[in-house]
Amino acid sequence: MIRSFASVSGFTLLSRITGFVRDVFLASILGSDLIADAYFIAQRLPNHFRAIFGEGAFNSAFVPSYTRELETHGEAAARALASTILTGLTVILLAVTAFAMWQMNLIIDVLAPGFADEPEKYALAVTLTRITFPYLLFVSLVTLISGVLNAHQRFASAAAAPVLLNLAIIAALPCAFLFPTAAHAAAWGIAISGVMQIALVTLNAKRAKCLPHFGLPHSSLALKKFLNALAPAVIGSAGVQIAIFADTIIASLLPTGAVSAISYADRLYQLPVGLIGVAAGTVLLPEMSRHLGRDDQKKAHDAQNHTMALTLLLTTPFFVAFLMIPEEIIRGVFMHGRFTATDATASALVLAAYGIGILPVVLIRSLVASFHARQDTMTPLIAAFIGIGVNVVLKIALYQSWGASGLAFATAIGAWMNAGLLASLAYRKSWFAPDQNFLRLIAAIGLAGLVLALATPQLTATADWVSSSFPMHAVFTLVLSALAGGALYALCVVIATRLFSVQLPLQLR
Repeated sequence: MIRSFASVSGFTLLSRITGFVRDVFLASILGSDLIADAYFIAQRLPNHFRAIFGEGAFNSAFVPSYTRELETHGEAAARALASTILTGLTVILLAVTAFAMWQMNLIIDVLAPGFADEPEKYALAVTLTRITFPYLLFVSLVTLISGVLNAHQRFASAAAAPVLLNLAIIAALPCAFLFPTAAHAAAWGIAISGVMQIALVTLNAKRAKCLPHFGLPHSSLALKKFLNALAPAVIGSAGVQIAIFADTIIASLLPTGAVSAISYADRLYQLPVGLIGVAAGTVLLPEMSRHLGRDDQKKAHDAQNHTMALTLLLTTPFFVAFLMIPEEIIRGVFMHGRFTATDATASALVLAAYGIGILPVVLIRSLVASFHARQDTMTPLIAAFIGIGVNVVLKIALYQSWGASGLAFATAIGAWMNAGLLASLAYRKSWFAPDQNFLRLIAAIGLAGLVLALATPQLTATADWVSSSFPMHAVFTLVLSALAGGALYALCVVIATRLFSVQLPLQLR
């Protein structure tokens, strides 16, 4: 299992690295003006719908259903299930995409109402979103085929697919002179990447002899179970997107630059979420489904405990950094070209607010696995909606006084509420069973994180002094701070685990 986790995390790291390169280029070229705001709306909208119809809802219902069918009835039955779902999903997505292309003005009116006061920004957002929206169709099909590959213990190509998105945008930006704006070029890069991603996973699934095919749907008990699980999963995933839609809607009401500030901070925030949290959930769900399919509760709990401990071990340095040195991070990554010091300060406030909730966010996928592996998608739905309710109420209460950072803070509090409810409900059902080893690991990681937090201001001040005469001063300050902080944290973890007489979760098999 650790090998699969490393495979997903490795490609996710590559995706995040290329994503950083992409975002540095975008920040340098677009800055935080109206063109940047319009582009980020165009980028976010198909991703909202993808999360509803694609990976969020679909994976939580499909992977356990497909895995159980594979384990109990063999590859032929599992492939028939996947082929039926592929046909139905494609029809639905074609309809959604066609409607969106036809009524894009209405969609922008609803989801970015603040843009109506700026006709140039509004018109650009409509045009760019029409270019990017077909990405929804392609990437959702990528999600289905990736779920099949994951169930067959093939994680690499599915994890590598998002790298193509970043590479396509990076390759499109030098061609900006061929388009009305650089935002147009980047939008076409998004659309083209969808075709590239589906080609990648399709070829890999064909080689693995598990590629589903289009055909007439066939009813089966497995399909009925999938649909029963999918309905609450779609509602739950849509509920999560309501909170993100709220960010988009409310940010559009704020002064120009708010949408961009949220987007730049979100890119950094999503690094540990994707690299650690999503990777852990992607590997853990089929692993727990297999153990529970064989009625081995202990191995399912052991896999979850180890995965959650590893998740916290890797995320704690990000938690400390986002809270202690957010502006140094933003300056080091983005402050080039048209991205100014004022832009950096605005994004840093958002990043710090997001950082408050990074720990529960990365744990949610592992906690949800307790329910989804048992094909219970209703309980996580309820927990998600309670967290979302708190989230949206706080957004409305804080956005006028706190601005964009108030939206991020509300997201963090909602995440803590969601994760807390999931852990409590799973524990009561005995579906989450933290053992003594897990609890001692948490204590050791917490102690190491506390030492890192206390040392970070001095480490950063020293890095700033050492690099003060260097070109690209902010970049070197960030790099030196990260290296020193990483070394200190690793040393503290080793000492703390010995102090608490516990082994690191890296020894997971």
